Amino acid sequence: MSILHELTYTTNAVPEERHANYLLEVKNFSLTIERVEKGYTPERLYVIRDFHLKIHHGEIVAIVGASGSGKSLLADAILGIHPKNSMIEGTVNFEKSPLTEKRKKQLRGKDIMLLPQMTNALDPLMKVGKQVQTFIKQKNKQKVLKSIFQKVGLSPTIIKEIPSTLSGGMIRRIFIAMALASEAKLIIADEPTNGLDLEALDELLLQLKILANDHRAIVMITHDIEAALKIADKIAVFYAGETVEIVPRKNFTKKGEKLRHPYTKALWNALPQNGFVPMDSSQPSPSIVIKGCVFSDQCPKATKICRIKKPKLQEISDNEMVRCLYA
Repeated sequence: MSILHELTYTTNAVPEERHANYLLEVKNFSLTIERVEKGYTPERLYVIRDFHLKIHHGEIVAIVGASGSGKSLLADAILGIHPKNSMIEGTVNFEKSPLTEKRKKQLRGKDIMLLPQMTNALDPLMKVGKQVQTFIKQKNKQKVLKSIFQKVGLSPTIIKEIPSTLSGGMIRRIFIAMALASEAKLIIADEPTNGLDLEALDELLLQLKILANDHRAIVMITHDIEAALKIADKIAVFYAGETVEIVPRKNFTKKGEKLRHPYTKALWNALPQNGFVPMDSSQPSPSIVIKGCVFSDQCPKATKICRIKKPKLQEISDNEMVRCLYA
């Protein structure tokens, strides 16, 4: 039996008076990279065109999109580690205050923490226990360290190991242990389920849920919509650098009648349990300036106006937004 079946996952109900009290709020966010190709011709890559996101304490929001769509660069940009030849526009607020470049440096690794997708991100020469212990602020660090290792399902004997002796699944648990040991309020998990078998994947998702239950906000960046639907409170659907829909997890049901955007419906219907309806996973090149809807070339309902008029992201409710002229 999947260990996830032992827990009951419910969407966190946010009281009306808390709606404006977002931990992180991102509006009209874009990231453009300028590079010089052969012949010294400058080229602009519109990697993130118009991204929006809102998240509360204790909430899990999954950013779902195809591989290569710029999701990981989004995580880097929030942390302030984006490429030097990039330009960022838009509004990012953390605890109601602008998340400036200076503030990103101050909060990175403290209030805001990244769980990287690369398992070689640890110091290869330092024992893993010592690496986790650097995040512990309480007294009696060894006792706290052993307790954290038990919470993430690691034997205390692992404390004295170096990263090269551990499996990929164990390394990911070390990342979770670091997050638990830290005082981070916002945790960004970048493709955390890559390369995991079903049992290891379920264990990892369980650990993320434990973090959320500890009043941490979790942004889960993934191409795996099935994994996201197991634990996320809401899904932010990312296509060609834009938020095309933000939707509560409960709306992913039956034939997707409660989903509003054609791309979100296509993702849902492409799952094996929903008919395995094939879809073209290619996306517009980031070097192209798009006047209208980024999905218009693939959308079965697109009209002429879709190709010339950019749809705005409409707010349906606090937990639901959609970018479509016909939604």
